[in-house]
Amino acid sequence: MKFYSPLTAEFFPDDPDYEDESYNEYEGYPMDGHDLLQYADAVDEAVKKDIADFNGDLMQYYHEDDSVRSKVVSAVPSVEICGNKLCGCLTVELKETLLDDEQTVLCNYITGQYSDGWGEGFEQRDIRVDDGTLAVHFWQEDGFKMTPSFEKIPKPEKNSLRPKMQLIGQDGNIFVIMGRASRLLTDYGQADKAKEMRGRVMSCDSYQKALNIVSEYVETELSPSPTPKRDRGDAR
Repeated sequence: MKFYSPLTAEFFPDDPDYEDESYNEYEGYPMDGHDLLQYADAVDEAVKKDIADFNGDLMQYYHEDDSVRSKVVSAVPSVEICGNKLCGCLTVELKETLLDDEQTVLCNYITGQYSDGWGEGFEQRDIRVDDGTLAVHFWQEDGFKMTPSFEKIPKPEKNSLRPKMQLIGQDGNIFVIMGRASRLLTDYGQADKAKEMRGRVMSCDSYQKALNIVSEYVETELSPSPTPKRDRGDAR
């Protein structure tokens, strides 16, 4: 499942108009999710680069021994366009469905991560764009809310043993690839294989080996094509 939340930012142009009353030398131009649409790719790249330092999973800092800890596999922040605006997006991989009170506990924890934890550090990182610099906030003092979204999971093809996942044109970071494959396997009812795959990937010693391992569990461009059955009529 995913949780969406608002994004805000300050924009500092390379050539500011100091006579513009809406511009503040120290706070720049305020922006909301609609304004940030034009910088979606830059913000997305900045988030991916930032979370790569800690594998992207905010649940590794969750230390409560409770039902949320036992049900949530990972919680990875990103940005997505939703409702004609750029939003914060938290992708949550689950072993079991969260009850309403468990969702509240998770959202309270992530709110803390956005305001005083990971998000506090991220908003201090300058994001370069063509005409200036952005400081992006995943948390706001007023109006912050996390809205859950339950995505429709596609049914696996009949007799399919492995779900399909594209590598070409996607983020090449091995932890991002592993996370995508893990979520896909879990969605297809193969949480045990997802766990096994993550263990093997984390213990291998090369990027290519890691990709090959992932391609054993989900069907990618690297997965070997099945050997075509030989027509009996071709036998000599």
